[in-house]
Amino acid sequence: MTNSSSASMSLLQWALLLLLSVLWGGSFFFNGVALQQIPVITVVFSRVFLAAIALLIILKIRGISFPTDKDLLFAFIIMGLLNNLIPFCLIVSGQTMISSGLASVLNATTPLFTALVAHFFSREEAERLGPRRISGIMFGIAGVAILLGPTIGTVGFTGDQVIGQIAVLIATLCYGFGVVYTRRVSKSGLPPIVTAAGQLCASSIMMLPIMLVMDQPWAFATELSLHVYVALAGLALLSTALAYILYFHLISSAGATNASLVTLVIPVSAILMGYLFLSEEVTVQMILGMIVIGLGLLIIDGRLLKKNTQKSPV
Repeated sequence: MTNSSSASMSLLQWALLLLLSVLWGGSFFFNGVALQQIPVITVVFSRVFLAAIALLIILKIRGISFPTDKDLLFAFIIMGLLNNLIPFCLIVSGQTMISSGLASVLNATTPLFTALVAHFFSREEAERLGPRRISGIMFGIAGVAILLGPTIGTVGFTGDQVIGQIAVLIATLCYGFGVVYTRRVSKSGLPPIVTAAGQLCASSIMMLPIMLVMDQPWAFATELSLHVYVALAGLALLSTALAYILYFHLISSAGATNASLVTLVIPVSAILMGYLFLSEEVTVQMILGMIVIGLGLLIIDGRLLKKNTQKSPV
């Protein structure tokens, strides 16, 4: 039975959250390879389009019908806008004005915005903000800032830098609304794979004209290397199709705020993968950041605090 009514997550849900962080952490590697030869908008479109095709094939094989209800189709459009189109464009634009490290720290505020949106727009008691949840999220954001400290650079307050920071923050706010809205859609009983396919199809349709006008992919499509195609496949199948199935399952079973905690863990996964597979250095500062993030997650989970409270006299 799922734990949708509780603010704490089960061990299985935590395991799925960690797996999701690995899948989304790996997207940075796939993006880096693909962007060597493909413009940004084409990479994003290829990611959502190929993932949508893969999920539609799986639905066909499993004999699951794609919904044709007008309300659900409209919901997929809203989800595509809030979870993909608007935040992707804002983050990409923001990263042209601020450092990637600062963008990552600002992106880690997603659980905070999600918690605020869920508090005011969700009727579920488990989504209500409390001191413990706020404290845990703030610890997590602080941990990400420590973790990425050397890459953040100087936080500037010139016109372009402020605009870039605001763009990324608006993107995280979109994610907050997106995850809460997706939580409502999931209550219709749709399997996570159907929800994921619907959102990705809507995102693909909306992004197609943008990609054709801005990037004109026919100009470079015949000159791509094999490793770029492999990177696109990994980005679409692992970091998008499979990742969204897990994400929507977590939203449905663990709640909006809990599912959004993945943005705190992604930097940890990215650094550990760099250490394990690329022989990248792990510093004392990185370890400290990971510890602070872990402390924040433990505070949010609440079980250790409950055990201590139970042992203490009232």
